[in-house]
Amino acid sequence: MPHNTLLSPITVGDLSLRSRVLMAPLTRSRSKQPGDIPWELNAEYYAQRAGAGLIISEATQVSPRGKGYAFTPGIFTDEQVAGWKLVTDAVHERGGSIVLQLWHVGRISHTDLQPGGEAPVAPSALRAQTQTYTSHDSGMVDVSEPRALETHEIPTVVDEFRHGAQCAKDAGFDGVEIHGANGYLLDQFIRDGSNHRTDDYGGSIVNRCRFPLEVVDTVVGVFGAGRVGYRISPTGEFNSMADSTPAETFGHLARELSARGLMYLHVVEAFAGGERQEPVLEPLRAAFSGEGRGGVYLGNGGYTPDSAEQRLTDGLADAITFGTMYIANPDLAERVARGGPYNEPNRETYYSGTAVGYTDYPALGKD
Repeated sequence: MPHNTLLSPITVGDLSLRSRVLMAPLTRSRSKQPGDIPWELNAEYYAQRAGAGLIISEATQVSPRGKGYAFTPGIFTDEQVAGWKLVTDAVHERGGSIVLQLWHVGRISHTDLQPGGEAPVAPSALRAQTQTYTSHDSGMVDVSEPRALETHEIPTVVDEFRHGAQCAKDAGFDGVEIHGANGYLLDQFIRDGSNHRTDDYGGSIVNRCRFPLEVVDTVVGVFGAGRVGYRISPTGEFNSMADSTPAETFGHLARELSARGLMYLHVVEAFAGGERQEPVLEPLRAAFSGEGRGGVYLGNGGYTPDSAEQRLTDGLADAITFGTMYIANPDLAERVARGGPYNEPNRETYYSGTAVGYTDYPALGKD
């Protein structure tokens, strides 16, 4: 199948992108220690993938309390800013564009990863039935029981996102994506399965979306709306997530994000092996990019180049983010243009911590 639409340019907010083949955020657990600092290995990895229409960086914690997995990078210290500057410089030198994904894991953490061994924070004191990774020795362990954020603490967390956005700007990123998906803190507030609060941040859909939208507003104050995207996973159950009315909940959020003029809405439409639930996706797609709105909708979730091309020509997305395919194919956009071939990823090296399975996948014409 020709991939003419997938390979065509697109304007996304303030950014002009060479194609609609975008790189999804991929946690790879390879920051330098101590300090969760990006370094030369990360710069090489991202530079290899600079041919993407846009790179969305791996999830990056905005504060020490926002950390949920060992060896993931941060964006709140001077050393981390300097490390990320290596990355953005390397990508820009190859003509690429890159935004940073701002992340707070909320309850998906462990006391071993929290400052002073404290409990992770969440909208409500509800423990997720999932696991995390705290060290090479521990392997996967059950997440810890969280404590509910006090109402007066929420502005502090909002400011952590503002500080993370400012640090991303100082590091040379072209914009930021706010991580509101996959069961992390902002997603925990939005969905009624994880938010049992009775204050202004719980109960109704409007209240549950209040904190995420406060984060959006403070980040827009740093970058401008045309350089801020938002990621959601409205039907995802990963990390013990559920919502009783996902179409209504995320439709409201999409309308609010659209009204703020964000550069894109990035939707995890399905997880591995799952189906795209169109009754949920269609209302929020219309709410964000409907008539008179013009927002860019990014689809994500198990796409191949052929299925991505079909999705675009059917008008069900404006661009597609590829995750797994970008792990093994640093020059994915060029391979799409040539019709392949495609390298297969080695899952055993996804989080190995070394260059193996990270920067050693060959580009076309290389051994």
